[in-house]
Amino acid sequence: MADSMKALRYHGAKDLRVESVPIPELLPGQVKVKPEWCGICGTDLHEYITGPILTPAVGKPHRLTGCTVPLIMGHEFAGEIVELGPGVEPGRLKVGMKVCIEPALFDDTCPPCLDRRRNCCDRGGFFGLSGWGGGFSEYACLQEKLVHPLPDNVPTDIGALVEPLAVAWHALKAAGHTPDRSALIVGAGPIGLAVLFCLLARGCRQILISEVSPQRIKHALEIASSHPEVDIRVLDPTKEDVVVRAKELCSQGNQGPNVVYDCAGVQKSIDAAIGAVRKGGVVCNVAVWEKPPSIDMNALVFGEKKLIGVALYDEGDFQEVIEAISTGKIRNPEKLITAKVALDDAVTNGFEALLKSREHVKILVRP
Repeated sequence: MADSMKALRYHGAKDLRVESVPIPELLPGQVKVKPEWCGICGTDLHEYITGPILTPAVGKPHRLTGCTVPLIMGHEFAGEIVELGPGVEPGRLKVGMKVCIEPALFDDTCPPCLDRRRNCCDRGGFFGLSGWGGGFSEYACLQEKLVHPLPDNVPTDIGALVEPLAVAWHALKAAGHTPDRSALIVGAGPIGLAVLFCLLARGCRQILISEVSPQRIKHALEIASSHPEVDIRVLDPTKEDVVVRAKELCSQGNQGPNVVYDCAGVQKSIDAAIGAVRKGGVVCNVAVWEKPPSIDMNALVFGEKKLIGVALYDEGDFQEVIEAISTGKIRNPEKLITAKVALDDAVTNGFEALLKSREHVKILVRP
């Protein structure tokens, strides 16, 4: 086997390079995976445009991994196990098995981790953003607990969608979703559409979607077409007042939706979310913000509205999403995939393509 491999490495904002790097050493307790597909995440785009946000600053080691830039990117990936490290007994994981990766890294020693909130780890990071490797590479070595088997009916391109779907799945749990609760999704980008898939899988019967892009509206309607039994409406904030319309469409005296998921992360989206949600309702922020917003606290106070943030996913979320895909509860997730590109073309036909056009939702890279 060769001692080097291709990888897409982050050197700083607007500086991604496909380079030859050493194949990672397989350590005790680790599994070596050959990535087959890796998605470009909205977080990856934020890092590419204005980073560092989650990546370590140039010359400054990450607080958990100790790694500095340049580092390999890519955290939404799935592939095949090619080798088990010392101490990993064949059983749950085997060579040749198709798997997806749970990329959140945590120290298991800080107060949040000890309080079973690993997703809020004080020193937490991401495989593919914080060091130790990434999915935009020919090989990756990961701790055994980060590797999840895929059922035979879930191919690896769909496996690469498990990570963003797990973020959405966790958001629904954090917001206390029940099927009788109406929902508004603000922003139908990749994570907004992932929330839509999860709401449908968990039986939500009334869903509103606010989106300005005609292409993304089209994607939302295509997903909705698989669920004719659900009342799904798309609102265009350039043509109508989303707050007023959401209150009109939701039953029980024009109160507005029970839960609003802000998946856009801009000032107008959080304003609409707080304004639209009914009194006593929940605004759940799922977006990563580039700039701090202004929050109308009185609108929260006098309506006893709750504003919560969600971080990543919790124990069990990955397994639940994999099962939901395998059993058909999450129906046709491949509709999220709008293009597939080779690693050598990842910058031009991947990152830049996503920035230039909203035609795309999820672009997968073939390492």
